[in-house]
Amino acid sequence: MNELNVVVDSAKAAFNQALTPADLENAKALFVGKSGRITELMKGMAALTAEEKKSRGAAINLAKQAIEAALTARREALADAELQVQLKAEALDVTLPGRLRGSGGLHPVSLTLERIESIFASMGFDVAQGPEIESDWFNFTALNTPEDHPARSMHDTFYVEGGLANAPNLLRTHTSPMQIRYAVQHVKQHRLQLEAGKNTETLFSGAMPEIRVIAPGRTYRVDSDATHSPMFHQCEGLWVGENVSFKDLKFVFTDFCRTFFESDDLVLRFRPSFFPFTEPSAEIDIQFQSGPLAGRWLEVAGSGQVHPNVIRSMGLDPEKFIGFAFGMGPDRLTMLRYGVNDLRLFFDGDIRFLAQFQ
Repeated sequence: MNELNVVVDSAKAAFNQALTPADLENAKALFVGKSGRITELMKGMAALTAEEKKSRGAAINLAKQAIEAALTARREALADAELQVQLKAEALDVTLPGRLRGSGGLHPVSLTLERIESIFASMGFDVAQGPEIESDWFNFTALNTPEDHPARSMHDTFYVEGGLANAPNLLRTHTSPMQIRYAVQHVKQHRLQLEAGKNTETLFSGAMPEIRVIAPGRTYRVDSDATHSPMFHQCEGLWVGENVSFKDLKFVFTDFCRTFFESDDLVLRFRPSFFPFTEPSAEIDIQFQSGPLAGRWLEVAGSGQVHPNVIRSMGLDPEKFIGFAFGMGPDRLTMLRYGVNDLRLFFDGDIRFLAQFQ
């Protein structure tokens, strides 16, 4: 029996030395495998008598059971050890503070747009929003830019499916179409009031409220370099009434610029220019009298008195109604206000850059 005890002790020692399930299976084969010690002992019983086989077989079975029990215990120990390693690797220390999500904020151009809207709202201007996919008529024709007009070459753009065969839809090249859309709706509402008997004046008698609106939004042109982007922002302004003059344009835009930049130390210059939808037309430059940009003339907008053909497109009589329009680039105003020298920084999506404006 001492031999069987030695086998059991050897098996337990071999199992305890096994550090992996594979090592344990190799150790198992040495003792209870097809060629293992227990199997060899069972084969040696062939020469024993029946009485000896009975007692010897019982003793070998007890030894086999002890070895299998030790094998099972070691398997469980290895499985538990592996589980502990996994749990430790995946452990979550609930005593640590949670990972807070950073707070978001408005894009610098959005901050500029909000500022523009607020300033013009204080002057009595409405804010109009419209479609970015525009029809050829609103984008060009209604703005005194027919199909053969050379100014269309300045608006190389993205055309999309839809529209008429000879006038497809396009991504709007400016927000000026909203001038027409807003004015047409304004006139339509006035006409409905007349039909409802709420206004006894005729449509073009002057009783109609003035049209005073700005139209900020995204615009698109096939243009991309260090100073341009195929997508950019514009803000159009329109004021139409019976007695709206170029003098009003100069006063309104000068007041806007000084309020926007929070500086009365600012000079504006109106240079003669050409736009198909205004006549006369002027580019607007500003000059700071102090600071890093002092002394330089910087172009910020185009403007002019609304062309009679555009007034007609609005459904109004150009003999009775007159007004001015302007168009400026909020992206450029943002660059000037915050001292940014590369337009592309606004659209790269670099959080390090954008976080400076929060």
